[in-house]
Amino acid sequence: MEHLFIGELLKLSWASGKCSIEIAKPEVDNQGYDLIIEESSITRHIQLKAAHLSATTASQKIHQALSEKPSGCVVWIYFNEQTSQLGPFLFFGGSAGEPLPNISGFSVARHTKANAQGIKNERPQIRVVNKGQFTRFENIEQIYEVLFKTA
Repeated sequence: MEHLFIGELLKLSWASGKCSIEIAKPEVDNQGYDLIIEESSITRHIQLKAAHLSATTASQKIHQALSEKPSGCVVWIYFNEQTSQLGPFLFFGGSAGEPLPNISGFSVARHTKANAQGIKNERPQIRVVNKGQFTRFENIEQIYEVLFKTA
């Protein structure tokens, strides 16, 4: 899904005549983002989440370090399992150029597997953000706009 998402963003950048989008990936996954995408003067640190259209996931886990990155955000991509068509998209973040909303007050995530004593330990740097906190966008054009259009 990541490659399809990147391809769609590249097509929109090229179609707009800008052709200025740059994409990078971190070597280590410990700061809460999967991609760094820059378009013109906007740099987005993006955590990607993906789910098929019939998925019932009610929340996502977000690393607090993402809030320390310029224009950090989460893009939750829904996709059609048969066609790989992308959309709708859920977005959690600020406007282009703005930081991720404060997530320190959200519930602390727990490990999915229990330790030897049967306890699922807390993950103090990870917060659980409910689906209702995300903004829905129907197509790639809308998510491109929210990612890179400044007010």
